[in-house]
Amino acid sequence: MTEAAKKPIGYSDTPIIPGSKWRVHDGNRPQPPVVTPGDFPTQEKAGTPPSDAVILFNGQSLSQWVGKEGQDAPWKVENGYFESVPRTGNIHTRTEFGDCQLHLEFSKPDAPGDGNSGVFMMRKYEIQILNCYDHVTYADGVEGGLYGQCPPLVNACLPRQEWSTYDIIWIAPRFAGEQLMAPAYITVFLNGVLLHHMQPLQGPTRFRALAEYKPQSSYGAIELQDHGDPVRFRNIWCRPLSLYSNY
Repeated sequence: MTEAAKKPIGYSDTPIIPGSKWRVHDGNRPQPPVVTPGDFPTQEKAGTPPSDAVILFNGQSLSQWVGKEGQDAPWKVENGYFESVPRTGNIHTRTEFGDCQLHLEFSKPDAPGDGNSGVFMMRKYEIQILNCYDHVTYADGVEGGLYGQCPPLVNACLPRQEWSTYDIIWIAPRFAGEQLMAPAYITVFLNGVLLHHMQPLQGPTRFRALAEYKPQSSYGAIELQDHGDPVRFRNIWCRPLSLYSNY
């Protein structure tokens, strides 16, 4: 063992951090787990997930997804992506997630249609997918919008048929019995551009109506919308998030 390896790390004579059992620069504080990062996507090639991710689509199978009645997902898989089949209904993950980091890549079709789809966190809270590169709609319905509630900070939409990327940080709502203790919060990046930062939601998505909370679990499936256009998806993964309780 080298002298450097024998030398203690950190300090034992520093103040305790408020709300923690650890000292400032505490050498006994546990190290964070190691995660191997994935690769970033390109237009020609899907990205790869980090080593601790739950893989929701691996380019080959929709085994992690089901249709609206719980049947095998009726969308089609080909060439490393899957595509929504119009009028077959939404699909959602078999696994339910609470607080999480979600990554997905998607491509909107050429005309006709505007590539209308959406990502629903916990099957209730929609982040819009829609061609807004050369198409205009109401502000809280554009791509990246928290549908019916909050427009994105900017329009970072790419042209039709190009691959776009959502990276979403989701904090689920908290209830104590019937009482809402904390709303859902969401952070969204589209193509690497920040659209929402810890934005509170007013409740589950509604059309032409105000959102409102009702008691629910803090876990739910991730849902993708069939809105009549054949939208493509690839490289979907999710990382469940936990608090800093171990650190």
